[in-house]
Amino acid sequence: MIHHVSLGSNDVKRARAFYDPLLSLVGLRLLKHSERSLHYGASDIIFSIETPTDGQPATVGNGVHVAFQAPDRETVRRFHSTALANGGVDEGAPDIRENYNANYYGAFVRDLDGNKIEAVTYTARESF
Repeated sequence: MIHHVSLGSNDVKRARAFYDPLLSLVGLRLLKHSERSLHYGASDIIFSIETPTDGQPATVGNGVHVAFQAPDRETVRRFHSTALANGGVDEGAPDIRENYNANYYGAFVRDLDGNKIEAVTYTARESF
């Protein structure tokens, strides 16, 4: 079982403006923060954005991405559009990804530091 996931950022203040509205769509809120880090969750921290502790610039991992579970397809679409409206870059518009599963509805974006994130649902329900 995974305890939490952290991604790097070179500008935590800018990352907060991106992630606060985005993660609220999937039920996460900012639980703890400092000038070097942001920690999101529902009751416990499960996702963090942090400046690297080694003092080097944050870089993205090739093939790495974090997927957030959405309750319905409308939330996946809102996640995608909110990310783009806040400076994210499209990496795959909301759609069925049959190569994963016939019911896999997801959308991919890159955050302001280039980290790849996704919202996904397996439900055919349009809204919660």
